[in-house]
Amino acid sequence: MYPQPTNIWESIEYSSLGISIAESLWAFPMIETIHVIALVTVLGTLLVMDLRMLGWASTAVPIRKVSEDTLKWTWMAFVVAAITGTLLWISKTSSYMINPYFLTKMGLMAVAGLNMLFFHFVTYKTVDQWDTAASPPTAVKLSAVLSLVLWMVIVFCGRAIGFTLGIYY
Repeated sequence: MYPQPTNIWESIEYSSLGISIAESLWAFPMIETIHVIALVTVLGTLLVMDLRMLGWASTAVPIRKVSEDTLKWTWMAFVVAAITGTLLWISKTSSYMINPYFLTKMGLMAVAGLNMLFFHFVTYKTVDQWDTAASPPTAVKLSAVLSLVLWMVIVFCGRAIGFTLGIYY
């Protein structure tokens, strides 16, 4: 039997869902596999958009078209990654909530989200002026560089979580 939860994180981890995922031979690996596939899809679509925003790829294609073609896939994959990531988190909540790599990953994802929001709601408002430019304005490039750097560090932190779960208590 599991000990009586002493905090909210243990209450989540010792829930029937958390225990089911943690104790199943196949649930955690299957959820993690789907999580990784979704994350790779997010990263691939972001890479296509960011490289175009930097003027390093697909310069003959308007940025608006690249955005239209990739954004729906980015969001669908992100939703799947968020759902599967939450399920993984539920199975080991106590360990994740004291893991600096997990906490850093969550913080950087928030910053990446703010970068994307700023781009779409501020910088993108002037897209008509630079949509077909082979080399977009500096603000567009800065958003792309920030996105690429943030997501590289997010992936690093995600991988580091799996190797450090038993270290932090």
